[in-house]
Amino acid sequence: MKKMFILLIKAIGIILGIVVVYLALGYFLPFIEVSAKDDGQKKEIPIYIYTNGVHTDIVMPVKNDLEDWSTKIPFANTLSKRTDYNYVGVGWGDKGFYLDTPTWADLKFSTAFRAAFWLSESAMHCTFYKTMKEGDDCKKIMISREQYKKLVTFVNDKFDKDQNGNFILIPTDAVYSDNDAFYDAKGKYSFLNTCNTWANDALKAAGQKAALWTPTDSGIFLHYK
Repeated sequence: MKKMFILLIKAIGIILGIVVVYLALGYFLPFIEVSAKDDGQKKEIPIYIYTNGVHTDIVMPVKNDLEDWSTKIPFANTLSKRTDYNYVGVGWGDKGFYLDTPTWADLKFSTAFRAAFWLSESAMHCTFYKTMKEGDDCKKIMISREQYKKLVTFVNDKFDKDQNGNFILIPTDAVYSDNDAFYDAKGKYSFLNTCNTWANDALKAAGQKAALWTPTDSGIFLHYK
């Protein structure tokens, strides 16, 4: 009995130690900046980083001469079905969080546990916007055509695709508004690889300022104050 008690105490100590280390890394590593890489080209394409307070999305023009996202993320898949949107925000995350947890009050232990430990599927959340308004939650970044091509490749590669190469729509009523839709995605969400980690990596792929690593949106935005 005494031996089991000692083992239990050790297990609790290990778990607490992991939590403390994770919180420390999550706080300090985002302050280490990965500098932007200037490719010497004109910065002519606007993108945005946008947070809802939890998730960071990469927002891009719906259409330009380099990419037409409306052919892959159809307007018709939104409730509004409007075709006059100018921007599309894309975020990657845990499928259970996206579909089953519209607010923190709806969060279940099972959803959080599965998300933290690589046990559930992932999804892409795509949201259309007519305009973007800069503020503490939304920052504009001007990038070059080559940088945009790299960003498009990074984002495109995270979508799961059917045998014809099309993005796979997730049929659900759990949309956040009349301008968004969900799609199947590649990869597993975890406490080491969060929605904000993905957005941070997207900025790195496009040669933009980013945190060395961050699990939170604040770790991204502190480099864009």
